[in-house]
Amino acid sequence: MENGHSNTNDIRVVLVEDHLLTRIGLRTVLERTNDIKVIGEAENGAVAVQLVRELKPDVVLMDVGMPLLDGIEAARQICAENPQQRIIMLTSHDSEQDIFAALSAGAGGYCLKDVAPDRLYTAVRSIHNGDVWLDSAIAHKVLGHYASEKNVNIRKPVVETNPDTNGNTVSEELPSLPEPLSNRELEVLKLLVEGCSNQQIANRLVISLATAKTHVRNILNKLSVDDRTQAAVQAMRRGLV
Repeated sequence: MENGHSNTNDIRVVLVEDHLLTRIGLRTVLERTNDIKVIGEAENGAVAVQLVRELKPDVVLMDVGMPLLDGIEAARQICAENPQQRIIMLTSHDSEQDIFAALSAGAGGYCLKDVAPDRLYTAVRSIHNGDVWLDSAIAHKVLGHYASEKNVNIRKPVVETNPDTNGNTVSEELPSLPEPLSNRELEVLKLLVEGCSNQQIANRLVISLATAKTHVRNILNKLSVDDRTQAAVQAMRRGLV
C-alpha cells in the first residue's frame, strides 16, 4: 500500500508489518516527527520486496516474523538487488538466531517492538545516515557472541596461546596496534561499545557530527576492522575499554 507524497528532505520509510493495528501504531508514532515519512506499507515480505523495488525508500522498517515470506528472507532478497538499501528489523523477540540471520541478510539495524518512540526515531535516523543501530539488549548479545566465539575475557587484553618447540603452551599478548588510538579516539571507542550513534557521540563529547564521523573512521582504520561491531569487539579483546 502506497501512502501520500513526502518532501525531499524527509527520511522516506517503507513499513512492513503483518498486523494491521501494529502497523497503524508504528506509522502514527513515526509521523509525529518532522523528518520521517511513511511512503508505503506492506503486510508481508513478498509484497515488501516489490514495494521497495518500486518506491526506493531510504529506510525499510521490517517485522521479522510474517506469512508468505518472512522479514529475514525479504531483507536478503532486497539487499541482493540493492546492497545499499537501509533496513531495520523489528521484532518482539531477541532470539540470537534471528539477530545473526538478519545481520547476515544485510539488515543494518535490529530493534525490539517495545522500543520507546525516541529510540525508534534515533534508529531510523542513524540507519539513514549509514550507521549500524542495535537495541542495547541486542548489542550485548552480539558482543557476547563474538567474545565467546573468541574465548575472550572481555575485561582483559586477550592472550593468544601457541605451543613451543617442546609442545608446551606459551602465552603471548595480542600484537600492539601499528598506530595507537589517541585519548579522544579512546573516548569515542568507549561510546561505540555502548552502542551510541555518531550523533549521540557528537552530543556526548560536545563535538560536531563531522568530527565524530572522522574519529569513528580513524578508529576503524587503526583497528583494521570494517564496522562498528568489530571495533567494539576488538576494543574489549584488547582491554581498551
